[in-house]
Amino acid sequence: MNDLTPTPPPPLPSALAAAGAHGGAIPLDDAPEDRVPIPGVAGAVEAMLRQPKRIVYHLRQPGAGGLIAAMLAVAALCSLVYGVVVGTFSGGDQLWIAPVKITVGLMFSALICLPSLYIFSCLSGSHARLVEVGGLLAGLLALLNVLLLGFAPVALVFSTSTGNLAAMGALHLLFGLIATCFGLRFLNAGVAQLSGRPAGSRVWALIFLLVLLQMTTALRPIIGTADTMLPGLKEKKFFIAHWMDCLDPSGKAKRAWPETR
Repeated sequence: MNDLTPTPPPPLPSALAAAGAHGGAIPLDDAPEDRVPIPGVAGAVEAMLRQPKRIVYHLRQPGAGGLIAAMLAVAALCSLVYGVVVGTFSGGDQLWIAPVKITVGLMFSALICLPSLYIFSCLSGSHARLVEVGGLLAGLLALLNVLLLGFAPVALVFSTSTGNLAAMGALHLLFGLIATCFGLRFLNAGVAQLSGRPAGSRVWALIFLLVLLQMTTALRPIIGTADTMLPGLKEKKFFIAHWMDCLDPSGKAKRAWPETR
């Protein structure tokens, strides 16, 4: 008689079996290279640029605070250096005012946007902890500022060779938008790894971008000079209105912000 016992299927490779158990997604710890420790600040920068999955994996491990601190240190140091380049346009006190404003503005924008990022992450079905979401935001800041540091030599050439405030503002804005886009791409990829659904983080990206743009107006002047370090209560402006004032064809805002005329 023929043997009617079904032949069992061949065993699946471990990675594919794990993928089936996780709904089709290979877990982060399946890749051996992701488990390699990240040594210090230099290691964090290299991992952000070359192996972002490695960053996300280590954010889920105990002791992720050291990695987050390293990324925040990278963000602060790079933004300070880029701020000095921004300050060379006007010189004088702007050589220290611009770095402080840029660094504080970026860090404060991230801090006030962290709760909404965590809420959007939860609404997207993610089980990521607040420290993991905060780590992704720290990675966004670090990558953003590393890219700005890469743009610094180009910005320095224009800053020391032109006196047009609107042109310099547009150049720094362009560099900032490019760097922010790459930082947001890192964040979206990390959220996708943690939850599989980055839709919420994409909505949050628009909010974060608007906050950054408004912060450049709230902390003005950053590139030019003014009689006061910050605008007064009667000088509140939406960032688009401020841009229109800086593009005043009369040319009176060449080296000073409109409110100082």
